[in-house]
Amino acid sequence: MDKKKVVAPLVCHGHSRPVVDLFYSPITPDGFFLVSASKDSTPMLRNGETGDWIGTFQGHKGAVWSCCLDKQALRAASASADFSAKLWDALTGDELHSFEHKHIARACSFSEDTHLLLTGGMEKVLRIFDLNRPDAPPREIEKSPGSVRSISWLHSDQTILGSCSDMGGVRLWDVRTGTIVRTLDTKASVTSAEVSQDGRYITTADGTSVKFWDANHFGLVKSYEMPCIIESASMEPKYSNKFIAGGEDMWVHVFDFHTGVEIGCNKGHHGPVHCVRFSPGGESYASGSEDGTIRIWQTAPLNNLEEVTSGATTHGPSLKDVDQVTHQIENVQIAEHNNTNDVSDKPSNQKEPEAD
Repeated sequence: MDKKKVVAPLVCHGHSRPVVDLFYSPITPDGFFLVSASKDSTPMLRNGETGDWIGTFQGHKGAVWSCCLDKQALRAASASADFSAKLWDALTGDELHSFEHKHIARACSFSEDTHLLLTGGMEKVLRIFDLNRPDAPPREIEKSPGSVRSISWLHSDQTILGSCSDMGGVRLWDVRTGTIVRTLDTKASVTSAEVSQDGRYITTADGTSVKFWDANHFGLVKSYEMPCIIESASMEPKYSNKFIAGGEDMWVHVFDFHTGVEIGCNKGHHGPVHCVRFSPGGESYASGSEDGTIRIWQTAPLNNLEEVTSGATTHGPSLKDVDQVTHQIENVQIAEHNNTNDVSDKPSNQKEPEAD
């Protein structure tokens, strides 16, 4: 087999436990941003291009399983094992509202118009919260047949896409009627479901398979067998010509979308890869792992082949060294979007320590 290109990633430290979800914002006037969910209960916001730490959302009492940003990257949301989903101000770090659930909240997603927040979890109930009236009771639609693992909006918020952690298939709900109208069949449970940026494809990962579905007619477009059990997959957003996948073998694989041929394989994580996502412009992609790190990989190989360590940990005295970019608001350390250039207190050419 031909030797694959090895790309040196930006390594983002800060989480003390596994990183289980990643979400990129669209490109905004202030750039684009990356929010991460971790079992350490503290979602983190970063500069999406550099990986520099901006701030940490503090308030959850259990593992955070899902996170997202709205279209303008002004608000963040998170779903947690503490039986709540929280809405955050992404500029100040303030908790805007906490939506209580009766069991673990596993997934959350902002609607395209940013007025609604969708949640799902172990209750098998999908709830739609009106963010203009956060204290109002949520709308509940037809129950999921299993525990909800992932959820997304599509068709300009007219359809909801959801997968279960304990059974195969992806289900589609009609938002107007609140009922399941179609199921995309898979052999294994779907651990990742992503709607492409142009709205044409749904990318799913189930077991050792990555599938691509027509997002309008719901036919299966392509299905490829992977070299290991895959937890997450993401399509390149600009040209839709390649996709990435990560899973149990700790590698981030890059494949040609049209042929399924592996064209790259990036090693660096020291534990299974739980989530992978392309940046909104396709110039890089991020991976989150059991090892507690986020790695940001350039689409094209870097000239400097050394690993670059980016960001600052939020679990020690190093936070005090951050140059007056961040400010504290009720124990939540967060930075303004336009002050993200100097948050890292480590030199950009510092190598990541080798694993024991």
